[in-house]
Amino acid sequence: MDSGFITILLPLALAIIMMGLGLELTPRDFSRVTRHPKAVLIALFCQLIILVGIAFALCKLLALPPLLSVGLMLLAASPGGATANLFSYLFKGDLALNITLTAINSVIAAITLPLIINFSILHFMQDGQQVGLQFGKILQVFAIILIPVGIGMLIRHYAPGVTAKLNRPLRIFAITFLVLIIVATIVKERANISEYLTQVGLATALFCILSLGIGYLVPRLLNINSAQARASAFEIGIHNSTLAMTIALTVIGSSAVAMPAAVYSIFMYIFAAIFGTLLNRLAPLQVQKPLTNLD
Repeated sequence: MDSGFITILLPLALAIIMMGLGLELTPRDFSRVTRHPKAVLIALFCQLIILVGIAFALCKLLALPPLLSVGLMLLAASPGGATANLFSYLFKGDLALNITLTAINSVIAAITLPLIINFSILHFMQDGQQVGLQFGKILQVFAIILIPVGIGMLIRHYAPGVTAKLNRPLRIFAITFLVLIIVATIVKERANISEYLTQVGLATALFCILSLGIGYLVPRLLNINSAQARASAFEIGIHNSTLAMTIALTVIGSSAVAMPAAVYSIFMYIFAAIFGTLLNRLAPLQVQKPLTNLD
């Protein structure tokens, strides 16, 4: 893959996407957690603790190769994707909770993601293989996530008219870019793609199913209402695979590490749609008060 594309265009494109995410956030999305902490904290616990542990267990149980293990852990550490809001809307989740989780996750991931990557590299990389993540690159991850989101929030606050014009084009750009980066990653690894799919296909499929299931069942077992549990499931099950692949290609410098996120991107929308349809049929939503208004 061309070095200019990796070092300049890829981070720039991701920055534009993360800025688009910021356009959908306001300071109220962060403050909402203090008024409705239980649903937010449970979802974050599932995302940051349970799913990272499940990803680690899958790496061990399925004996994934080191680079793919690091890639699956990177995917698990990545926050929810922007399209989680769309699925939550389509399948009657609490959209305000999705936006709140996206806001909180955007900040937390800038800290937890480098820590989880470093742990994964130290634990899984053996036999002389090295994939470094030094302090400078940790700062790069921090900047990739937070600075564009902050710029987007400032634009929304000071230029709401510009925000309205940018929202749709940026959503289209995000989807197009995700498709392009998946294709580029697969082309780069075309000689090994069948082997990678054999090695990581089952792991990513299981991880996707478990992400959606745990995201819904754990909140429900802890007396969170169905709409909020649906929002949690989609926020946890639809990872920001674009972020994971960009970090793999630019910060870690390995297309193999990007492969789990690329394969997961193929599964997650299909499984999320099936999951939402099953919820509508098997667990019809009761009328209940949402987390709060979006505005």
